[in-house]
Amino acid sequence: MALGLLGLKVGMTQVYDEAGKLAPVTVLQVGPCPVLLVREQQRDGYDAVQLGFVDKPRRKATRPERGHVSADLESNRRRSRTAAGVALPPKPNCEPQRYIREFRLEGPAQSKVGQVLTAGEVFQGVVAVDVIGTSKGCGTTGVMKRHGFKGLPASHGVKRHHRAPGSVGSHASNRGSGRPKKGKRMAGRHGAGRVTVRNLRLVRIDNDHNLVLVRGAVPGPDGSLVMVRPTNKRKKGA
Repeated sequence: MALGLLGLKVGMTQVYDEAGKLAPVTVLQVGPCPVLLVREQQRDGYDAVQLGFVDKPRRKATRPERGHVSADLESNRRRSRTAAGVALPPKPNCEPQRYIREFRLEGPAQSKVGQVLTAGEVFQGVVAVDVIGTSKGCGTTGVMKRHGFKGLPASHGVKRHHRAPGSVGSHASNRGSGRPKKGKRMAGRHGAGRVTVRNLRLVRIDNDHNLVLVRGAVPGPDGSLVMVRPTNKRKKGA
């Protein structure tokens, strides 16, 4: 996974690109994101960068949340580990963060703890990005909306049964006893899950307002958290 940034989905609009064509875009408020922790192979077993996004008021932050970003907060654990000669990892000395996520890397991280990353730095020269978000929850729905079933015929003789799922049980010769098979698609709750939309073209970056415009739709409602990273997917011939 490449290093990306955290942001919020603002909404959709349309802009003209460099070729003068009208492009439907999603506006994302991305960064600035302080680096809270750098994972290393020797200490943690993998390489990653932990980023924060949106300052959280100290009065609303718990003591562990404040101690995670502050090197000046006194605690019994810190005093005992310092007295034992254990080297503590560096702290960014920033405000507590509302959102914290990690981006796994294929090699050692180039970022340092306390560094503030912006969209202009991370996405410089990037053509397309992947956007990870939480899709809208649809609650309990039927099989037509949940799985795309076509339903039963809406002709004479079918009374109030047009959106039914059809037969559910299996034949006696096919895993008998008439019980439904495992994985049978039925009505139920769907949505509200992690969704990754890949290879969205990066149309514009507004460094002054920390905005990124990507062509296409992004999962989740307006104001929801998203993770944006450079894509590793390329079209054939690209």
